[in-house]
Amino acid sequence: MKVKKVVLAYSGGLDTSVIVKWLLETYNCEVVCFAADVGQEEELYGLNEKAIKTGASKCYIEDLREEFARDYVFQAIKANAIYENRYLLGTSLARPVIAKKHVEIALKEGADAVCHGSTGKGNDQVRFEMGFKALAPQLNIIAPWRIWDLNSRSLLFDYAEKHGIPVPVSKDKPYSMDRNLLHISFEGGILEDPYREPDESMFVLTTSPEKAPDVPVYVEIGFEKGVPVSLDGEKLSPASLMKKLNTIAGNNGVGRVDIVENRLVGIKSRGVYETPAGTVLLAAHRDLESITIDRDTQHLKDNLANEYATLVYNGLWFTRRREALDAFIDKTQENVTGTVRVKLYKGSCTVVGRKSPLTLYNPEIATFDAGTLYDQKDASGFMNIFGLQIKVEALMKKERG
Repeated sequence: MKVKKVVLAYSGGLDTSVIVKWLLETYNCEVVCFAADVGQEEELYGLNEKAIKTGASKCYIEDLREEFARDYVFQAIKANAIYENRYLLGTSLARPVIAKKHVEIALKEGADAVCHGSTGKGNDQVRFEMGFKALAPQLNIIAPWRIWDLNSRSLLFDYAEKHGIPVPVSKDKPYSMDRNLLHISFEGGILEDPYREPDESMFVLTTSPEKAPDVPVYVEIGFEKGVPVSLDGEKLSPASLMKKLNTIAGNNGVGRVDIVENRLVGIKSRGVYETPAGTVLLAAHRDLESITIDRDTQHLKDNLANEYATLVYNGLWFTRRREALDAFIDKTQENVTGTVRVKLYKGSCTVVGRKSPLTLYNPEIATFDAGTLYDQKDASGFMNIFGLQIKVEALMKKERG
């Protein structure tokens, strides 16, 4: 493959730092770096200077925090999307917004290739490349981990040392870490033993539940059409709401999960995640739906939530199937407006109140006391009809002995 200019998804970590130099040596091409700010905080400091020093001609650093929270995180919350009932898709949701901007920069720069640092064993290669194929199929895709001979962390460290490339991790602390507004993920290295408990020093967003405050904290989340819009009565932008709630929930030990998940490529992978705000928002949103969506629609939506989560996890964001699911989800959210009160205490997140101007909950029907809208005698006929199939089957079995 002949390449004149390539845009690299750049984080400044071990892999992408080495990739800049490797691209220059392998293709003798111009390398443009692109870093997406999706909430990494201090990880972005000094990135431009580092990229240029490593050999890149320029480095774009794009602030995608509001877009990420508004169009990806909140859309997944509206869907109640959780992969394998435990993973809140923090990395999975960040990749399509990054891929979208990556392609925009590549086209602006007149590049003929895009490059990412995902390994050949992981899910991110799929998420990036499905985005590239959907948005700019004419671009060449370079995936160094599937090409080069630097097939271990040790070899990458040696390469970096040989070429004088500074890297932010060491051989003594080899687990990888990925941060954004929704979560921090930890994988690899010492975490590859699924029986080993994570070191407490590893966590960044959350206080240990044992050391969290002894008094519970209550927060109120306001929703409009399924979208979180306020925290404790204060209207906030999507990214600001996420950041503030991350702090509150994290201080109370909320949002840790330690799981072994099934990757798309067929490998089981142990991951440790911190998702404070996402944990609270998902619990609050699903609870608000309980009083604003009718039973049958809710049950259908709950069934599709797993479909949505799997689709996102597998990197199929830019597909008609996701757009079709979103059309259904958005329709279901028309009345999901109201306020949910959540109690945070030593790692637990419990909904303790919910209200909505569009509620379907009617105390006159729900009450165990005498009511005017529901006559309990009417249930007799319903029982006979609903149980007819069961009764007939039992009678037939009895006749046959």
